[in-house]
Formats: sequence, C-alpha cells, structure tokens
Amino acid sequence: MPSKDPIRLEVSKPPARGVRVLVADDNADTRLTLSALLEHEGYEVRALEDGGRVSGSVKSFQPHACILDIEMPGASGYAIARELSDIPVAERPLLIAISGVWISPSERLLAIMVGFDHFFQKPADPQELLNVLGDFQHGKRAREFTRRVHIAGGR
Repeated sequence: MPSKDPIRLEVSKPPARGVRVLVADDNADTRLTLSALLEHEGYEVRALEDGGRVSGSVKSFQPHACILDIEMPGASGYAIARELSDIPVAERPLLIAISGVWISPSERLLAIMVGFDHFFQKPADPQELLNVLGDFQHGKRAREFTRRVHIAGGR
C-alpha cells in the first residue's frame, strides 16, 4: 500500500524570500508544478507559456533566475538564452534550461553553449533544482559541465 506521507524536501538553505524566478514552459503541468514548488519555498514566481513574452518579462520582472523550456511557441529557449547571455554574467539571471524532448548529449551541450547555466531533463528532480537555486542565491555558480547537466533518474 502506498505511503500517505507528504513528500518532504530537504531545505538546507534559508527561505528564498525576495528572490524572483521566471518560469516559461508551454506545458501547463510543468509550469504549474514548478511555480507551486518555488512559491512554497518562498520564491516570487512569474509564469509564462509563450517564449515570445520572456524578454519583456525579464525587463519588467527582473528575475534572479529563469527556468526556460527549450521548445515553446513564440521563441525557443535556445534563442532566449542566446539573447540573455549577452548581458554580463554578474548582471544577468541564472539561466536554467528544461526539456523532455531535446535531451541528447549534443542538445545538452548546445544548451550550455548558447548561454544556459544549467540543463535539466524532464522530469526535473525538485531537490536538485532547489539546490541549484539555493547555491546561486548564495553566490555559487557551477563551472564544470557535469555539475551543470541534470539528467532525470541520475547521470
């Protein structure tokens, strides 16, 4: 019989009050799940379903991090990351790619090369995502490729 205990995430960092995260994904389940998880952890979240609206939202919302699906209507995550990566690293949001389709090794490498700081394969491990955001909140950015690519079900 399945356990009825709620899922508990280990949060080793203080709540993320005042940290803004933009989530852009045309898949409603992913967008709503990520938004609920992040809001529960204290992040201020703005969610979009169209990649064409991301650049304007980055200017108005000024997120500390963006979680972007690779394939969306309006603009792909690749195009958005390329545009945002022109902003100096110290001033731009942390860019996190998320995809369930574009997951081959060459596509993961492409995501990093166009400017994403991290790549997550769907379904993303919620604890791993929170760890990446928590590290960023504390001034830590992963540099090694192996620490920047997060594959569903392990490496």
